[in-house]
Amino acid sequence: MLQNSTLTFLKDLAKNNTKEWFDANRKKYEAAREDYIQLAADIIKNFSKKDKDFETLEAKKCLFRINRDIRFSKDKSPYKNNFGASFERGGRKSPWAGYYLHIQPGNKSFIAGGVWQPEADRVKKIRQEIDYNWTDFKKIINNKKFKAVFGDLEKSKDTSLSREPKGYEKDNAAIDYIKLKSWIVSAPITDKEITSKDLLKKILNGFEAMQPLIIFLNEALAE
Repeated sequence: MLQNSTLTFLKDLAKNNTKEWFDANRKKYEAAREDYIQLAADIIKNFSKKDKDFETLEAKKCLFRINRDIRFSKDKSPYKNNFGASFERGGRKSPWAGYYLHIQPGNKSFIAGGVWQPEADRVKKIRQEIDYNWTDFKKIINNKKFKAVFGDLEKSKDTSLSREPKGYEKDNAAIDYIKLKSWIVSAPITDKEITSKDLLKKILNGFEAMQPLIIFLNEALAE
C-alpha cells in the first residue's frame, strides 16, 4: 500500500504546479517518492519469483522523473502530477516489452504493460509473430484471467491503423491485432485501492495476468 500522504502530495502538486511551491515542499516530495520506491521494491522482490528479468532491476531506476519535458509542450507546468514506474528487461529505457505502474489521484491510477510505439523493424517482427502464431496469441488474449483483468488489448486511433498494413489481407483472422501500432493493456486502480493493504496483491495479480503477453512480445522482438 501507499501512504495517504503520498496521494495528498500529488493532489497538492496538481493544484500548485510551480517551482516555488515544489521547492517549499521538497521534503514532502522526497517522502512520497521514497514511499513509491518502497512499493516498486516490493513489486520487484515478489514478481522476481515469476519473472527472472526482475532479479536485475533496481527500484529507484524503474521510476520516471517527476520533471516534465516542456520544450515542445504548450503546457509549461514543470512537474508531472503522477508517479510512474516501468519494469522491463534491461531497465526502464530498454526497447523490450514490460510492465508499468501509474499512480495519480482522482482514480486515474492504473497498471499497464506491453510495447508502446516500437520502431518499424520491431513492429514488423511483432506483426509477423502474431500472424505465424495466431493460435498461441489467441490463447493468451482469450485466457480467463487475462480477460477478467484487461478485457483486451487497447484498440484506438492512437494504437491502431485504420487499414490493414501492406502484405496482410482484410480477412486474416488476426488482422485486428496485426493492425496495431502499439500492443498494450491496462487496468484501473482506484484511490481507495492505492492506500489499501491489498494494493501489492492487485498489482502482482495484474502483472501475472499479462505475463504471457509480455513473453510472447519479447520472443517476437528477440528474433
